[in-house]
Amino acid sequence: MARANAAPMNFKAMRTADVPHGRNGKHKLIVAKILSDLDQIEPGVALKVPLAALEESKENVRSALNRASHKGGRNVATASDGNFLYVWNERQ
Repeated sequence: MARANAAPMNFKAMRTADVPHGRNGKHKLIVAKILSDLDQIEPGVALKVPLAALEESKENVRSALNRASHKGGRNVATASDGNFLYVWNERQ
């Protein structure tokens, strides 16, 4: 219900049922691929992800991977050199 003495609205309003509730970050695809591959490798083995294949900087991908791994209760370690991002499952 609108109030008679209400101040004018600053923003448009919409039904909450129509609000998108999912969030797909720009790193979701690469992080999902890395986590999938980490599920398939043996302990003591690292993934070798080419930096040239990353659409974002290695720092941004590393941050997104860190957030996703912590959210999933995983312990993942990373390292890098001039050409590759190395990712492996750290023992807990």
